[in-house]
Amino acid sequence: MPRVVAENEVDSMAAFYQRGQVAASPSLGELLKFVGDIRKEANGDETPAHRVLEMSETSNEPRSLPFVLKFNNLTYSVKVRRKMAVPSLFGRRERLGDSSVGSEHLFSRSKVLLNDISGEARDGELVAVLGASGSGKSTLIDALANRIAKGSLKGTVTLNGEQLESRLLKVISAYVMQDDLLFPMLTVEETLMFAAEFRLPRTFSKSKKKLRVQALIDQLGLRNAAKTVIGDEGHRGVSGGERRRVSIGIDIIHDPIILFLDEPTSGLDSTSAYMVVKVLQRIAQSGSIVMMSVHQPSYRLLGLLDRLLFLSRGQPVYNGSPAELPLFFSDFGRPIPDKENRTEFALDLIRELEGTPGGTKRLVEFNKTWLNRKQNLNGNETPTHGLTLKEAISASISRGKLVSGAGANNGTNPTAMVPTFANPMWMEMAVLSKRSFTNSRRMPELFGIRLAAVTITGFILATVFWNLDNSPRGVQERLGFFAFAMSTTFYTCADALPVFLQERYIFMRETAYNAYRRSSYVLSHSLVSIPSLIFLSLAFAAITFWAVGLAGGVSGFIFYFFVILASFWAGSSFVTFLSGVVPQVMLGYTIVVAILAYFLLFSGFFITRDRIPGYWIWFHYLSLVKYPYEAVLQNEFDDPIKCFIRGTQIFDNSPLAAVDNTVKAKLLQSMSGSLGINISSSTCLTTGVDILKQQGITDLSKWGCLWVTVAWGFFFRVLFYLCLLVGSKNKRR
Repeated sequence: MPRVVAENEVDSMAAFYQRGQVAASPSLGELLKFVGDIRKEANGDETPAHRVLEMSETSNEPRSLPFVLKFNNLTYSVKVRRKMAVPSLFGRRERLGDSSVGSEHLFSRSKVLLNDISGEARDGELVAVLGASGSGKSTLIDALANRIAKGSLKGTVTLNGEQLESRLLKVISAYVMQDDLLFPMLTVEETLMFAAEFRLPRTFSKSKKKLRVQALIDQLGLRNAAKTVIGDEGHRGVSGGERRRVSIGIDIIHDPIILFLDEPTSGLDSTSAYMVVKVLQRIAQSGSIVMMSVHQPSYRLLGLLDRLLFLSRGQPVYNGSPAELPLFFSDFGRPIPDKENRTEFALDLIRELEGTPGGTKRLVEFNKTWLNRKQNLNGNETPTHGLTLKEAISASISRGKLVSGAGANNGTNPTAMVPTFANPMWMEMAVLSKRSFTNSRRMPELFGIRLAAVTITGFILATVFWNLDNSPRGVQERLGFFAFAMSTTFYTCADALPVFLQERYIFMRETAYNAYRRSSYVLSHSLVSIPSLIFLSLAFAAITFWAVGLAGGVSGFIFYFFVILASFWAGSSFVTFLSGVVPQVMLGYTIVVAILAYFLLFSGFFITRDRIPGYWIWFHYLSLVKYPYEAVLQNEFDDPIKCFIRGTQIFDNSPLAAVDNTVKAKLLQSMSGSLGINISSSTCLTTGVDILKQQGITDLSKWGCLWVTVAWGFFFRVLFYLCLLVGSKNKRR
């Protein structure tokens, strides 16, 4: 952006607020439209920044778009297993603790979490689902957001009278989890910018995405924290309320039609909670359907809500506006006292009724009668301006909402109107890689610790196995060095385990609503790991190769480096795959250490292939350590001319090693006479090829072992992808 234009934008924005053209808190659409007009004025750009809203709050035309979300007779139950003590037959009793019981049996029963819940939410409304803990608030939000398995949920969810398909709902809606799942070392602006890169289509220029992010920052009230990192326990960052608003901003960057939130005010002070709900009110007023669960809203929050839905043990006990609460409970016979918080009174009454023998059954039945009476007075039909779902989505896109669908083909099916993903795979990979590199650059200590571990291990090995000779003892020491070095490369990869475990829920949140493809994540995750693996491999190879005195010269070093790199690649892929299977870090470390120990045991160092029992030989071929171990052995011993045991050295690994050399020479002459072969002190008895045969290394060439190691790495990356694919589909609560 030219400096003059930037200065004009800043001056004009100040004048924009001073002239009072809009309210003190302008909407996202107003900010974007005004910035676009300034740019157009300054440089003649005929394509202003994309609008979230075509009309301002002072427009005479209807603000809201004709969307009505209806849910009818939603019922959801789960199987619960309980242990029950059953008296034994024939009077026989057994002691269990302090009570006499016959035996314990497992009984399963169905627990109803949602019981025949119906209601609606319209665009422009902020709907809150309230109730005590365990009332079904979050379950209802999950059911509407399609986060519950289809087979276990009964009832219908429609938008403008048409059944909502899962694929369409993912594109036109967003879900904000209760926990703030954010990268701690990214700033607020960077976090929202990466979200824009994922959710806004490629047709948007970089400058338009930046303008959209800046306008969203202003709408969320995050201008003062824009350059501040999110932070975590070890890094100071933004406040809890700001963090929650960032979480909301990530999911509304593409301006969805429907927004679901699971207790967005949980854990916040009253001021922060009010600011969060105020932002949600603006989002609703921009033409979105906003539904959220709230534990117990304050009096100020109640003034921002348009519709309330109270639940008690999965059943609706009130469904209407906050203003109708006094009349509802007055007709029920329990009027709300003056100067008392309406929601607190309602929740206290519900808890009181839940403690009675009849429970809230009478209140549930009264709510049904109340709603029927209202419908008879007001009519049963909800106005949708006569638009079908397809027409409503088209109107929504044309007016600036749902920007991820901008430019999509206008098919006859509403699902075909918006693309499944906003960007192609290569662009998703580029953004994911950039985000990973940014996080890594902000936390250099992670790579530094890994580099230090590899360097120290290499230094210890280099000094312990310093300049090995070609004697029989040198051969044994080489075998030990190679076995330990190859297994070390795999063990040092264990630090990759917590990487995905820390990102797991961020990944699930982003892919649940098609921010990017799972395959893009796997590929970018693999590509990002390669530079660090190359650096680690080069450091380890350079420290150990010449210090130990390995053979092959420059070509031998290059192959040795590639084997180390392939080992790091296979080990990193294996650990990454386990991180997709194991949900806990400590459990993952235990499994990694155990399996790598088995790999080393069956690698061929402790027991050669010919000596492994037949019922365990399959594990030998599955061992990841086997192939790089055999590759470096062949790189060291594949010279048929190089000799490792000459003449009397044949006695070095036997009890005769301490005998005087003259005696060894006589023994050698005696053996020569017995065998009919002339064996002198300089006769070569064992070459490198003989050592390879003794170790049972005859299956693959050294290049074959190298490529098998690389193939293992790709195989585990594919398994990692399948784990993500299956895990994401099964993650329906």
